[in-house]
Amino acid sequence: MSGTPAAGGSSPARRRGHEEGERVPLFASPSGSPMGSLKHRTGGSLGDVVIAGAAAADGPGSGSGAAHHAAASSGLSPMVLLCVAVASMGALCFGYHLGVVNGPLEVLSQQLGFGGSAVLQGMVVSSLLAGAAVGSLAGSGLADSLGRRRAFLLDALPMLAGPLISAGATGLAAMLAGRVLTGVGIGLSSALVPLYISEISPTALRGTLGSINQLMICVGILAALLVNVVLPATAWRSMFALAAAPAALLGLGMLVCPESPTWLVLKGHRREAGAVAEKLWGADGASQLGSAKHDEGSGSAAGPSWGEVLSSKAAIVGMLLFVFQQFSGINAIVYFSSSVFEKAGIESGALASAAVGATNVLGTVVAAGLMDKAGRKQLVSLSFAGMGLSMLAMAAGLSLPFLSGMTGGIALFGTLAYILSFAMGAGPVPGLLVPEITAARIRGRAVSLAMVTHWVCNFAIGQLFLSAVSAFGVSACYLFFAVVCFACVAFIQRAVVETKGRSLEEIELAMAAV
Repeated sequence: MSGTPAAGGSSPARRRGHEEGERVPLFASPSGSPMGSLKHRTGGSLGDVVIAGAAAADGPGSGSGAAHHAAASSGLSPMVLLCVAVASMGALCFGYHLGVVNGPLEVLSQQLGFGGSAVLQGMVVSSLLAGAAVGSLAGSGLADSLGRRRAFLLDALPMLAGPLISAGATGLAAMLAGRVLTGVGIGLSSALVPLYISEISPTALRGTLGSINQLMICVGILAALLVNVVLPATAWRSMFALAAAPAALLGLGMLVCPESPTWLVLKGHRREAGAVAEKLWGADGASQLGSAKHDEGSGSAAGPSWGEVLSSKAAIVGMLLFVFQQFSGINAIVYFSSSVFEKAGIESGALASAAVGATNVLGTVVAAGLMDKAGRKQLVSLSFAGMGLSMLAMAAGLSLPFLSGMTGGIALFGTLAYILSFAMGAGPVPGLLVPEITAARIRGRAVSLAMVTHWVCNFAIGQLFLSAVSAFGVSACYLFFAVVCFACVAFIQRAVVETKGRSLEEIELAMAAV
């Protein structure tokens, strides 16, 4: 939130700090004005997205001053907004499908002939995750061989057909087929959306625009909750059919969106890449293509092997960020949210879920505004620290006798504090960081590998959590999650570089030096 001097007024010391990824205090007062000035901002916020051209760069910036200045001074073009909006339909589908089946599961299982079978009901839920793991792994090959845009066009097909098959299902087999096909689609989009947005966004607003991916996932989850509240469980066919609408918007929208300029450079199409860059970032947009310059010409040869990807420090860091994210307890918190609210005197499960969903959306909106100001590293570190403290508070409320009278209040406050902390860093930042810290040549496969890790860990937590609660108790599980959160803070400080205000090429060089 701190202000920065105007171009030409920053000192060499200030510029060196910026180049090194200097962390800016979240709530420091801007110098020279109590309210700051839009034209002196280095980064962007949701306000900058709405008012195109409100953000400006701070002179030499992070080592590629001309590119950075061009990105910020040119503002946010309508084409970038269109591309982000269209790609975000994939994230909306992602969130919606995660939550839509929970409400009508009992009714649809009765109508389709497997009512009362917990195993078969579990298959309907988990088949989506299995398909998503396959889809996210396939995303890298499609993104690298066909290009980001054509991969999206292909991705729209299973995301359109899957929910329609589920909506028309007359038995278990058709329902599972639709869920698996839908999972493949959202798995593909989970890899494609952050990759595409990071490559079409101007440097000065890459963090803000990249966080829209997580915001739309949260909106999708909240939309599924609202649909479950508004429509009766017997209308489950309509609930599934509604999901075809954003999938159709994704496919139709990508017909008019350009290919990623980074991918075009990797394939040796620099002239076309320059034209796309100018359309996205303005007259000086081609100067931002340096991030892929050293890889030019390699695109016509064989793509990177999985061995090359797995030997990349950045790819390993990306995978571990998602391991920490999934084992930090987010699924456990969501699972217990209804019972936590009941103990606090709020018996409506729908109201409990709405409070969690609204808190998640609110935190993600705040994170989007801070992403290009405070920086990714500071936000995600504070996020995991807040999550760890919330877990410790809830574990203490459950296990310490002198707090027994306040257990409900502590659990309620701890749950909302945890969700807010998660939404402000641990939720949006990993998906934004992975395409930023990986080299252009391996970026597609690195993002896919990170998302496969996400889905596998998500599935594992879902299978193991209730057994762990039965064996060790809720308090012990919460303590474990707290340890994971604090371990992640230490890992981030050691292994992750700040990416705020840096070009993708500069970030790659910084990661090599870690």
